Amino acid sequence: MRVIDASTTAELLPYPALINALDAAFAQGDAAATAPPRLHYSVPEPASTDQPPQTDRTLLIMPSWAQDAGVVVKLVNVVPSNSARSLAAIQAQVLVADAQTGAWSTLIDGATLTARRTAAASALAARYLAPADAHTLLVVGTGRLSIELVHAHMSVRPSIEKVLIWGRDQAKAQAVAREISGAQAITDLAQACNQADVISCCTLSNQALVKGAWVKPNTHIDLVGAYRPDLRETDGELVTKSHVFVDTYAGANGEAGDLLQAVEEGHFDMANIQADLHQLSQHGYIRPDNCITLFKSVGASIEDFVAARMVASAVQ
Repeated sequence: MRVIDASTTAELLPYPALINALDAAFAQGDAAATAPPRLHYSVPEPASTDQPPQTDRTLLIMPSWAQDAGVVVKLVNVVPSNSARSLAAIQAQVLVADAQTGAWSTLIDGATLTARRTAAASALAARYLAPADAHTLLVVGTGRLSIELVHAHMSVRPSIEKVLIWGRDQAKAQAVAREISGAQAITDLAQACNQADVISCCTLSNQALVKGAWVKPNTHIDLVGAYRPDLRETDGELVTKSHVFVDTYAGANGEAGDLLQAVEEGHFDMANIQADLHQLSQHGYIRPDNCITLFKSVGASIEDFVAARMVASAVQ
């Protein structure tokens, strides 16, 4: 079995090529690969941990396959308490099986693949939805995905010239900012939201961080972090004000905490979702003047399939 480490995985998934590959796969829909809804389990923290008991771990199992391209399975543990251990919250591996024999042929660093494909999906949505002349990007969150999102968004909006980083831990925000040329760590989130043309959120928050009252017209919102119904990164007011798009309808209806909580509060109806990535990739989108667009993703196995096949094909 070939084992592909993190640095090689990143090298084999350059953003322009990965975004284009995802665009083509979403346009094809079911013809690209079979990607059933992921299996989702809540796993209690070990009894010995010093973390609060409500911070359960999440086990995700994400399979996908195509007749002539084999099987891809991603195994993920999401461990929110890892932040206290200075470890990544997402612990993952990706297995690729040979199309002919079914033998597991390649093991790919799952955390890197997940970060790259997640950021690429956000950038794909931004290609269709973000203002064409966007120049200020605000990233809310300081995990490893924050840096990936900056590079991915800038690959589809090279007009971005100012990057702001906000985190609940200012030291972590400053550390992320140092990794990005010209980026600035900020403390006033409300003010930054009012300045930004693109706001990308990548946290494990269960409270609204970005408020509708703070966001100006002609902004694009990218929500990556709330992958469970009990998590959220925005308030219902922002969802109400926005033209809402999702990665997949199935994922949004089952797991998109920002949208599901807005529905519970009477701010939104899931029937008002404008399109998913399949429809965007097929038909595009004409952005109305001064509107707010909001893209909510929870992740889809087709993204793992595309990224894993890119890596596996390159190392054959």
